[in-house]
Amino acid sequence: MIDWSNIAIWSLVGTWVLVVGTLLLMLWQNLQTQKLNSANAVMNLRERFDSPRMRASRRHVSERLLRKAHQDISNIEVVTFFELVGTLTHRKVLDRDLVWEAFGGWITSYYWALRNPVDMIGDLRRSMNDPLIFHEYEWLAGRIISIDRRMVGRDADSGPAFAVEAERVLAREAALESI
Repeated sequence: MIDWSNIAIWSLVGTWVLVVGTLLLMLWQNLQTQKLNSANAVMNLRERFDSPRMRASRRHVSERLLRKAHQDISNIEVVTFFELVGTLTHRKVLDRDLVWEAFGGWITSYYWALRNPVDMIGDLRRSMNDPLIFHEYEWLAGRIISIDRRMVGRDADSGPAFAVEAERVLAREAALESI
């Protein structure tokens, strides 16, 4: 004799295992798609960062920062680029580690130079009476420094060594040629 209640229970269990397995597979696929989209977005941003126009902007800003001619900086395209990257990273559109790999040294070096010895970002916030100006870039710089600490060690953001690295990066930026 066939035990229909036993068959019904096993059918129900099998159906639920199939449903849960399908949902887990869909979740995994969704996570993989998000990673791939983040990687593609970072690569596109990297191409934009290396475009002739952006290279000219990077050269303009870095030359003036190295000369301590903060008042002569008329092009803030580099800073707004990092503000965009910060916004996308903060909203988890971009993976933090990918952003660190692609832009880490530039993000922290420009940020350091924009805050030391003259706090240009703070001055701009005060003059515009807007405490949120470039706040996503500031957030991003903090995250990049924390990844540096995790990957490199505690001294990743120490004062003098950090200033030397920032000057080294800016010197390379000041020598950029348009492609």
